Amino acid sequence: MNDTGHRSRAAAARLLGQILDRGQMLDQALADELETGGRLASLEPRDRAFARLLTMTVLRRLGQIDDAINRCLDKPLNRAAKPALNSLRLAAAQAMFLGTPAHAIADGAVRLMGPHRRHLTGLVNAVARRLIREAPAILADQDAARLNCPKWLWQTWKKTYGVETTTKMMDIMLSEPPLDLTFKNEPEKWREALQGEMLPTGSMRRTAGGAIQTLPGFSEGEWWVQDAAAALPMALLGKDIKGRAVLDLCAAPGGKTAQMAAAGAQVTAVDNEQNRMALVEANLERLNLQAETIVADIITWRPEKPFDFILLDAPCSATGTIRRHPDIWHLRTAKVPKEMALVQDGMLAAAVDMLAPGGILIFCTCSLQPEEGEARIEALFATDAPVSRQPITADELFGLEQLITPLGDMRTLPHYLGGMDGFYACRLVRDA
Repeated sequence: MNDTGHRSRAAAARLLGQILDRGQMLDQALADELETGGRLASLEPRDRAFARLLTMTVLRRLGQIDDAINRCLDKPLNRAAKPALNSLRLAAAQAMFLGTPAHAIADGAVRLMGPHRRHLTGLVNAVARRLIREAPAILADQDAARLNCPKWLWQTWKKTYGVETTTKMMDIMLSEPPLDLTFKNEPEKWREALQGEMLPTGSMRRTAGGAIQTLPGFSEGEWWVQDAAAALPMALLGKDIKGRAVLDLCAAPGGKTAQMAAAGAQVTAVDNEQNRMALVEANLERLNLQAETIVADIITWRPEKPFDFILLDAPCSATGTIRRHPDIWHLRTAKVPKEMALVQDGMLAAAVDMLAPGGILIFCTCSLQPEEGEARIEALFATDAPVSRQPITADELFGLEQLITPLGDMRTLPHYLGGMDGFYACRLVRDA
């Protein structure tokens, strides 16, 4: 096995350690590795992509992978053998899902033990070779949806959406996501160059690979990366926001800010973290779009005068984005949506306070949990807040009736349109 293959595996093993053993979010672990000159930063782009693929595959399929490892062990790993676990997980990912040559899998797993863990090489070699032999039979015997979905999420989703829909959601969340793009204008001009397809929602979907920064139109500031579901809430503000003042609360990373600015709105973007607002500002600069940016806590911050249009994309458990962020499987627990619901209630009340009479407020979250969606609106109504629901129509969502809930809210599910984020949105109007 060549040295770059080993270094890719070593980088993936380090990332898994940071995420699964130390509880760090995937995006932060990747950023730290790149910014601090870690193992990932030293790799060529192709090898870096392989390290990322290994990491994402383990995170996405960890339930199946750990089940397979347990089947190939004569007895559970004891504490002294735990350092071998992530190496075996990488071996299982390659044997079960990535089609890596058998010799590279076993040799790679053993090399990861290094000089300080030579006592584990015999165990790792034996289990890796057994994984290679038995992977097809193990895969055929596994229930992928149940194994990979944490029990608390499976129970919540089964109750909310039913077993059939939950299984469909899981099937798509276990696959690699495509790249969805939102354009400032003229998407058809770039469709052929980007090898993309237009979705009925107006987003362009690209399945081919390639570094984002090198794709046609990126340096020209013609588009930005934004999941098709995340692009929908802006449409619920209506078609008359050109020249109007719009308040974007919890704006980072800035996709919706860019949408509204591109539509001609005078956008005020607010977020409570300077580093996150820096992402918004960098994106706007590349796209040559304008917006006022403010770093503030929206619970206490207030504008000089109320806004007629407000979009609140509230922080949440982000369970609707698991396909792109599979670390969420392992870093979230059942208590997180309940904790976030309290935050969302405070933000909703603050947003209503900033809304002018007759004004429109869009509340949205990238969560599949009802306690971070419909339940928050009901809780708001229970406070006698001076707002009412304005039902969304299918015509406003490009004729996609399946996106409309019985109460007239928007609910996207991961298996819609061939794969998209799970998103919830409700439109509220302040009493005149």
